[in-house]
Amino acid sequence: VRRPDLCSSTPTQVLGSLRTTTPACTLNVPSEANYTEQLPAGLGARLQETGVSTPPWRGRPTSTLEKKKRKPHLMEEDEPSGALLKPLVFRVDETTPAVVQSVLLERGWNKFDEQEQNAEDWNLYWRTSSFRMTEHINVKPWQQLNHHPGTTKLTRKDCLAKHLKHMRRMYGTSLYQFIPLTFVMPNDYTKFVAEYFQERQMLGTKRSYWICKPAELSRGRGILIFSDFKDFIVDDMYIVQKYISNPLLIGRYKCDLRIYVCVTGFKPLTIYVYQEGLVRFATEKFDLSNLQNNYAHLTNSSINKSGASYEKIKEVIGHGCKWTLSRFFSYLRSWDVDDLLLWKKIHRMVILTILAIAPSVPFAANCFELFGFDILIDDSLKPWLLEVNCSPALTLDCSTDVLKRKLVHDIIDLIYLNGLRNEGREASNATHRNSNINAAKSDRGGLDAHDCLPYESLSFTSRMYNKDDSVVEKAVSVHPKAAPASQLEGEMSGQEDFHLSTKEMAQSKPKIRSRHTPHKTLMPYASLFQSHSCKTKTSPRVLSDHGKAPDPQAGNFVLVFPFNEATLGASRNGLNVKRIIQELQKLMNKQHS
Repeated sequence: VRRPDLCSSTPTQVLGSLRTTTPACTLNVPSEANYTEQLPAGLGARLQETGVSTPPWRGRPTSTLEKKKRKPHLMEEDEPSGALLKPLVFRVDETTPAVVQSVLLERGWNKFDEQEQNAEDWNLYWRTSSFRMTEHINVKPWQQLNHHPGTTKLTRKDCLAKHLKHMRRMYGTSLYQFIPLTFVMPNDYTKFVAEYFQERQMLGTKRSYWICKPAELSRGRGILIFSDFKDFIVDDMYIVQKYISNPLLIGRYKCDLRIYVCVTGFKPLTIYVYQEGLVRFATEKFDLSNLQNNYAHLTNSSINKSGASYEKIKEVIGHGCKWTLSRFFSYLRSWDVDDLLLWKKIHRMVILTILAIAPSVPFAANCFELFGFDILIDDSLKPWLLEVNCSPALTLDCSTDVLKRKLVHDIIDLIYLNGLRNEGREASNATHRNSNINAAKSDRGGLDAHDCLPYESLSFTSRMYNKDDSVVEKAVSVHPKAAPASQLEGEMSGQEDFHLSTKEMAQSKPKIRSRHTPHKTLMPYASLFQSHSCKTKTSPRVLSDHGKAPDPQAGNFVLVFPFNEATLGASRNGLNVKRIIQELQKLMNKQHS
């Protein structure tokens, strides 16, 4: 956004005016001037450091009169150049998770007040329910929505099954073997009946197991597990799947994984996977002789936290019904499991699942989507996709859930440090096409994707272009203002975190068939190719042919797609699914060799 105090300045004066100092982080730009401007703590200041112009509409107007006079996209001409820039503003409704509001306030954001501010005077709207298409169409360049249109094709169980079935038919069953045999009711009723009795005839006296799930419900509601056909009753839109009767058991308890996936754009497709997550346990021991016991067969926390065994100290599992993902993988490594190979399988599953709907998702700028992938691991260490959730639960029910605070912090870093740096810049170009100064452009460089970037210091190098195309390199360090984990855990009164001990692990060895290779740090797929700088103007979230690759990592988010130059090219100017599938097959063949 054009600043009046910079419009007639020389390049040296421009760079001098950008020298900014805050208590949390410092930007040092070579300059002959010593221009200091106090910024508020929080992300608004950090965006200034990354090169994004923070418009005056980002923040609460100081008075009702000022609110009426000020237009959201203009700077008042008489505003002094050293004026205090206002914090970013988030908007909520009654469904917005409390942890999201808490994290944003902690980062220095202001909460939107519709009584005091203009209707467009906000930067991020986060809510549980989806947005109408008109809301996406009318979103302003400085605003972000936490949902992308068209993603119900992924999060409705019946739609997911249909799309994955189509992909399996188009590209072969070898790639799409991660979803159990599925029938969509009532359309597939006759097919299911034929399959059921054919299998029963083949198995003889051996029982087969099926699970019936409502297409639209979540949190384990309405689920039925059965073996005898007479117990099967369908009166609505359901899916019927082959029940995984050989799950990986820990201490004889069934579990599944909640993997967090953030799609920052579908055009081009950009997918990040969070390297921390939840492992959710059933609270009673697995028993196929009693299929009606939901506490033994369902891992939904909303069900198990009301069970009689929830508060008990369970074998290996300990108290409650959750582990962190890192604790789970540590447990697997103790039994010589190749956890890195399992991670690669999960990443590939995520990419293939999202590819099933990506070509049909409508374009929408300035939005992102956080998914919760529920994945079950069987006793041969094969991952199975159970379902995909929109708006995964962000409630803090136990001490393990504290990781969700870090998750929200990292989402904000991912969206606003990696996305808005470019989007805000390009939106400014669209608003001020006749500006005498080109909007700043930035480029991530110097990152080694082999190194996990610490949350407290997400560093990158950006470039600034003036109208003479001269380049000044600047190093930026961003220090998100996050509360210590010990402090956050202290907030969870009455909860204990039981750490896995060698004694616990010895009590219950999982039934697994896999050899362990020396543990390595998980490498982002993005390390397979280098970032490219770009001097070509592009639309928000749309890379040109010379656009740079997405950032490989932000906090615990790791880029898994695009994973090389070929898939980067195949995701621009339309999605070349066939080419992407070919690259995935090459990657699989390379891993198996």
